Amino acid sequence: MLGMNSKDWLNSTIGYIIYPSSYLDTDGDGLGDLKGIIQKLDYLQYLGINLVWICPIFKSPMDDYGYDVSDFEHINPLFGKDEDLITLLNEAHKRDIKIVIDFVLNHTSKEHIWYKKAIEDRNSEEYGYYIFKKGKENNLPPSNWKGFFSTSTWEYEPKLDEYFFHCFSKTMPDLNWANEKLREKIYQIAKKYLDLGVDGFRLDAVAHLAKDLSFSDAVGEKDENGLVFDASKFSNREEIYHYLDLLNENVFSKYDIVTVGEVGGSISAQESLRYNNKENGPIDLVFNFDTAWCNGAYASIEKADDEIKTDLICLKNGFMRWWSTCYKDAKGLALYWNNHDHPRVLSQYGSIKYRKESAKALITTLLFMYGVPFIHYGDEIGMSNTLYTSLDDFKDVSAQNFILENKHKFSEEKMIRFLNRTARVSGRTPMQWDDSENAGFSKGTPHLKINPNYKDVNVASNLKDEDSILHYFRSAIALRKEKTIESFVHDAYFQYIDYENEDVFAYSHGKNQELVVIANFRDHEVNFNFDKTKYEVKLHNYSDDKNSMTLRPFEVYLLIKKI
Repeated sequence: MLGMNSKDWLNSTIGYIIYPSSYLDTDGDGLGDLKGIIQKLDYLQYLGINLVWICPIFKSPMDDYGYDVSDFEHINPLFGKDEDLITLLNEAHKRDIKIVIDFVLNHTSKEHIWYKKAIEDRNSEEYGYYIFKKGKENNLPPSNWKGFFSTSTWEYEPKLDEYFFHCFSKTMPDLNWANEKLREKIYQIAKKYLDLGVDGFRLDAVAHLAKDLSFSDAVGEKDENGLVFDASKFSNREEIYHYLDLLNENVFSKYDIVTVGEVGGSISAQESLRYNNKENGPIDLVFNFDTAWCNGAYASIEKADDEIKTDLICLKNGFMRWWSTCYKDAKGLALYWNNHDHPRVLSQYGSIKYRKESAKALITTLLFMYGVPFIHYGDEIGMSNTLYTSLDDFKDVSAQNFILENKHKFSEEKMIRFLNRTARVSGRTPMQWDDSENAGFSKGTPHLKINPNYKDVNVASNLKDEDSILHYFRSAIALRKEKTIESFVHDAYFQYIDYENEDVFAYSHGKNQELVVIANFRDHEVNFNFDKTKYEVKLHNYSDDKNSMTLRPFEVYLLIKKI
């Protein structure tokens, strides 16, 4: 079970990730809204969801789809009114669904009043909320650091004749967490929403709050602009833990909430305990990305689609590394395949050809491991990556920066193929509710192109099909909440079966392998040596059971040992 200092209710929690721009548009402006989420609470309850993480909903110019906050005090008018959040909280709580909202701690938009005041008066309090530096000689930035969006971490601010620091988009200046007055402002904002009834926060980019304040040049391979990417300059630095301890002491510890930190892929499982250890960790769970990269897609621009293959040993190593560390010493473990910052898991580790089978195999593999599972919206119906044919369709600042950086290196065809495989847009396309125009998402023009497969891949068709992915998800979630199965999932006996097998992901819980999951991750038959006659089949993604262990493409079993 989760540690003594954790929330017991997390044991039976099934999280669901909603990107509000893309969930349901009720006013026809092409963007989803809070009323759309409210309309679908019964659907989420039917699915078995009891916690929803909603990506940013604060006021924003939407340069980075809401992660560039211009006003923490108010809901983005594109998503509704401030009162809509209160309605959402009340209606969700009636259905025993907790609401966690994205809290962007690392940066704001340049449109934020804090930034506007800062650049108007360097003697203002707000000037200290950000990181400003004079440039080097010859109008060069203060250092050669490269950020996450393929540009320098420094942008010139003419009103100050100084540069401001940003590790993401140049429209999003980083906040200066070394400033006590800035921290106090953050505490006030957090308390406001917790007092409203929000059940916690997903802490965006929390790993980047502290910077190397010497701002000395990074050492390493330089790009064509003389920039060096060295995440240690602004990621997972020692000072972060002090900042989060203060945030927990002043805010989090005073409420019965859940906090989930995005710590990225540059931190080890052991290092993550600084964030969420049982004794005094300032947050409850962390999102890591170690199991999101295991098919080589992100280094595949020269490869054809059929050259991409899931590295199952990489996946097994990733999950075991986090389980072995977090089970004993952490408050809990967040489980997920993908979110709004990643392409669709069905396209990464599954198969379009075997959509039903692979979607069911993926959720079974994830759902019955130790931890708190999070499902990305649309995975429950088998949504997959984009099939865009133009670079202009990738309406995302990260993708557009990639295009600018690489358009002289690769053909348009290669970049489109690569971005369809890896771009964040795939995890952000509109939810496919039915086969009507715009997939039932909006009566206006959607902010992103709908995946053309929506005629077949949608909620309505899934609800009509007894063998659908959605119905399987619902059954799997219900099983995961059963007390007997829950007790196995959270016991101390987790191990892989045939760990070296490169095609089959199999594991067990219980001292004598009382609960077993066996999943073929290939689109062809695979032989697997396991005697399942001693087990009752609780979940299986094929309509017939051949009573053999020649596993068909993406065949999966959830087995419970017979008494």
